[in-house]
Amino acid sequence: MSTVIRKLAWSKLAHPKVAVAASGLGLLLGMMVGATAPNTATLPITRAGLALPLSHLLPSLVNDKVLTMVLVYAGDVCACLGLAGMLWAHSQGWRPQPRHLFAVSAVVVATMACLTPVGSSDTASYAAYGRIAAQGGNPYLSSPAAWLLHHPGDAPYYRLIGTAWRGQPSVYGPFATAIQRFAASIGGADAATTVWILMILNATAFLAVGWLLLKTSDDPIRATLFWTANPVLIYQLVSGGQLDTFVAGAAICAIQLARRAASIWGDVLIGVLIGLGLGVKATAGLVALGLAWPMLRRGEWLRVARIALVSLVVVGLQYSSYGLTALKPLFEGAKWVILPSPWRFVQLLGDVLHISSGTITIVIGSLWPIAMLVVAWLIYQRISSEQPSEVVAPFALTFAWVLVYPWVFPWYTAIAWIALTQVPRNRMTRWLTIVTVLLAMWHSGGGQGTGPV
Repeated sequence: MSTVIRKLAWSKLAHPKVAVAASGLGLLLGMMVGATAPNTATLPITRAGLALPLSHLLPSLVNDKVLTMVLVYAGDVCACLGLAGMLWAHSQGWRPQPRHLFAVSAVVVATMACLTPVGSSDTASYAAYGRIAAQGGNPYLSSPAAWLLHHPGDAPYYRLIGTAWRGQPSVYGPFATAIQRFAASIGGADAATTVWILMILNATAFLAVGWLLLKTSDDPIRATLFWTANPVLIYQLVSGGQLDTFVAGAAICAIQLARRAASIWGDVLIGVLIGLGLGVKATAGLVALGLAWPMLRRGEWLRVARIALVSLVVVGLQYSSYGLTALKPLFEGAKWVILPSPWRFVQLLGDVLHISSGTITIVIGSLWPIAMLVVAWLIYQRISSEQPSEVVAPFALTFAWVLVYPWVFPWYTAIAWIALTQVPRNRMTRWLTIVTVLLAMWHSGGGQGTGPV
């Protein structure tokens, strides 16, 4: 792999025009998938499709699974090559105007926000949970299927969800539910409008994070290439409408604050940001641990305690309206295992040996955190000790989590990418790119076989 990478790094692919063209082609192919909905890579819905503004620009590929998947996989590969080419060109002296990259990416992001979500049915689940909350229900107790029994008028929401997940209560935090409820309060009974609002909110958050990186990064070009102009991430986060965008936003704000001079109010704000991130997904806790590690090594116990206390207060306030029952679906979700995670083979071996599923779950649940810490330490050691630990530690921990977590998808890598935007050039970039693309190619079923994550 290293030999192949070295050859490509000095090939025509590293020419800026070629790299940008490959990135553009990858994104165009991804947009074509969204514009030919419904198909096997979009929401599992009827021939009528999901009526987002640009969803029916092209004839539906509902009856052509082969062409759909060719577009999906070709888009993934082109996006990967384009990203690699742009990064190699940058390392060899290419210095594009980051504002120009941001402007072009903003046009692509705005277009994708008006297309049917691709690669996952998660936005449909978001919309359904928001609809339940907007009508006074509790999405942590009522699954979309259970809600439909008493609210048959919400059948349009139900039909959008991946079939395997219609009976699943929300595994997202209260802040995520607030976002979903806001979208549903605008969409009302129209599921398509709710999904569109969610796509717009996600795209806005993506660009807002990109603008923050442009203004606060030591190397705005590198940061922009890693986020706003990253075709792999645009394909996964924006085209898929994933909530991980909001987690990444809270994470980078906390990281950038932690890198600056310590102050009481700065620590309070970091705690608030981490608490809000945890209110979207529990993965924000990885950033908290990554920031705590260098502080503890410097003996800044008071800072860590202050940030932790504020984070817990913010999380507690969010969950106060739902109670501890809201955590039950999250703990249940922590038991899931899926390929290509190596833990799936452990699970299968347990089946062969007739070991109870409960025992295997306990074994996997006990081992993967240990494996994550070991891998994180190895990654940390591979990056120069001269780099700021406030960004290296969160990156090492989040990337290690992506590698060893039993239930992982390509959009999960967003939190590792956002930390990597602040780490100077290192070898981990290539591996994060490869891992993200491999996961993207593995999970491209439009949510019809996988579910809310």
